[in-house]
Amino acid sequence: MSDKAVVPSRAEETRSRMIEAAERLLSSSPDHDVSTRAVCDAVGVTQPILYRLFGDKDGLLNALVDDGFERYIARKHALEATDDPVADLAAGWDDHMDFARRNAALYRLMFSPALRAVPAAAGRIFELLTGQLERCAAIGALRISPGKAAQTILSANVGVALSVLSQPERYADPGLSHRVRDAVFAACMTQRAPASPPDRLAVTALQLEAQLAASVNTPLADEERALLVKWLRRFHGES
Repeated sequence: MSDKAVVPSRAEETRSRMIEAAERLLSSSPDHDVSTRAVCDAVGVTQPILYRLFGDKDGLLNALVDDGFERYIARKHALEATDDPVADLAAGWDDHMDFARRNAALYRLMFSPALRAVPAAAGRIFELLTGQLERCAAIGALRISPGKAAQTILSANVGVALSVLSQPERYADPGLSHRVRDAVFAACMTQRAPASPPDRLAVTALQLEAQLAASVNTPLADEERALLVKWLRRFHGES
């Protein structure tokens, strides 16, 4: 295998293939890491070519992160803007979660606190969100500034996504994302995101279960109490 200089047109092609290989290997890695040798082997080049194109392993990972943010931003631009900026904001939250689930390994890397520097594209994400919130402010839907709201919403969105990806068993509840979203929106906005009205039966079941847990003496035997709790949890979605 030759280490001759890669001509510019081929260099860009090789660079793209190495970024794609790094993402594939990262996605299948049990320890969320990737070796430069494995990337080179996957593409069919020697390591000096990787160092020539990216500098070192950190350079390769930074390029992968930049590519991920560009894809994320392209998704955001592709989302349809409606006449309801609050609904658009809710759709943006859900799209963020979808991107995280579909690109789990890449997403963890994109938002890793271990990165030496915050990618410039991360600032563009913040700017896009702030622009959406400015639309909300224009119709009187914000109770705090767009900048503060963007800080609150983005940090919560990233936090939920990383929790779901890092601890899927603990955060397996499919309703978690929307509960956090609605709570954060309620803190930032004068009108809530579109949501279904609360299920009164579920609320009542939750209330009764909580009262049972707080009651020492009830006319129920232990097995009756356990059975009632099981039934109540059927109403509010707990297994």
